Amino acid sequence: MVLSGDRACCVISASGACGNPVGTPAQGSWSCSGIILSQSPGIVLCHGAIFSPFLLEEVIAAKQGNWSQCSVLLANSFSPDIQIQVLCAAESKSKGNGKGVLSKDLGACSPALGFNPLSNQQGSPGTLRQHEAKLLMMVPCPEFQDTFSEVFTRAEQWHFCRSENEQEHGALLDDLRYLHWFALLEIPDLNSPGIAQVSCVLAESLRKGDTLFACGSPFGSFCPDIFINTLSKGIVSNLAGKGNVLILTDARCLPGTEGGGVFACSEDGFNLVGIIVAPLCWKANEWVGLTLVCSIGHILENVRSAWVGSKSSVKTLWPHVQLVAKPVGKMAVSPGPAQYLLSAVVLVECGQVWGSGVLVSSRLVLTCRHVVNGSLDVCVRVQHSPEKGCVLKGKVVFTTTDDSPYDIAAVELEGSLLCFAKPVLATKFGAGEEVSVVGFGVFGQSCGPSVTSGILSAVITVDEKPVMLQTTCAIHGGSSGGALFSTNSGKLLG
Repeated sequence: MVLSGDRACCVISASGACGNPVGTPAQGSWSCSGIILSQSPGIVLCHGAIFSPFLLEEVIAAKQGNWSQCSVLLANSFSPDIQIQVLCAAESKSKGNGKGVLSKDLGACSPALGFNPLSNQQGSPGTLRQHEAKLLMMVPCPEFQDTFSEVFTRAEQWHFCRSENEQEHGALLDDLRYLHWFALLEIPDLNSPGIAQVSCVLAESLRKGDTLFACGSPFGSFCPDIFINTLSKGIVSNLAGKGNVLILTDARCLPGTEGGGVFACSEDGFNLVGIIVAPLCWKANEWVGLTLVCSIGHILENVRSAWVGSKSSVKTLWPHVQLVAKPVGKMAVSPGPAQYLLSAVVLVECGQVWGSGVLVSSRLVLTCRHVVNGSLDVCVRVQHSPEKGCVLKGKVVFTTTDDSPYDIAAVELEGSLLCFAKPVLATKFGAGEEVSVVGFGVFGQSCGPSVTSGILSAVITVDEKPVMLQTTCAIHGGSSGGALFSTNSGKLLG
């Protein structure tokens, strides 16, 4: 069943009875985005970090240092004074012709997602509806946490944060104890026309470059009439873990969208494939323009296990809620780079320094001069597929001089690659065309090359020949030497 993606999303606010979370100095309420999983009963899923200030002190003391063994936190683990509000968009009176930007982008795949029209009165009754909710449980996703720990190592100084208010009071998402926790809420009086059960799909069929749409509410409960259910389009930048439990997308999200939905387009329409965990992250103080997402299939499996095993009254709701993610149908054709082009981008290692490179023949790799960093011998890792790869030694046979405007180096491999897809070099460069950057970026060899999307924003020419390209694609440290492909033709631009 296809559900309008923006109608499935909502804003969650939590506060103490006196307006402040118990045991915290923060003023006002804590908020994030959420997904309405079903209307009858009214069940909402969101990120669990906003409820951590309401944990009872004895619960925190009992779990200290032993969170990995905790499989569920029921409502009695939290302050009885907690007040939860769910704000969702009411059915819009202005239907339009249904041919929005998304319809144009995806052609025959008629989308159910749409933009939420602004009203001229903030919080007008015809635009937003507010519901009281109660916390049923918080459930971790250990598969996500295990994969996260492998990809985002502490030694690399990863940093996640939310609003300025939360940074001042401890940055909840910096506390990795809660990063992989998700909350399930019940809305007793949910009765909003047009809301039905959202269609959830497994992430195992996703591939790098597939189109994704993120739907969340930037800044949470701040000016919801303007920001509620904002859409962002991007692609699958990288995947990690069994069943692709950890998804990275370049769909731009802001603080407050945690708990929002990430949708994939298949022949069945738009389907919920993941939940936003962290919209902003840094590595050693370098901003990384990727959004961290957890697979909805893994979340629902852990919720179902906790729900069925629960001895509380929430178990009585189980027969009426189908918390199951199905295999995704045939994915809509994605404009991203063909999968074989990913294997043309390699990891170039020079001792402790590493970057990316591009195979232009079976024995020749082009990279940047600053990647080889004066070395004569390098190590080149080729990844033919997510499961298959090889390591070859190489010699630096050419570098531009230090005073050259061109930052180029050539590496000759000691052996020839038998399986090699030679990139086709582009001869035409058009500002505004869609492009994709492929490089090993911030993750090195931990989960293969990442893909980011954008446009060719400028072409700088000398004597009518293109010599420098500018792009809006997110570029990270480690991407130097990587490839810039034309998204539509697949040709190598630079």
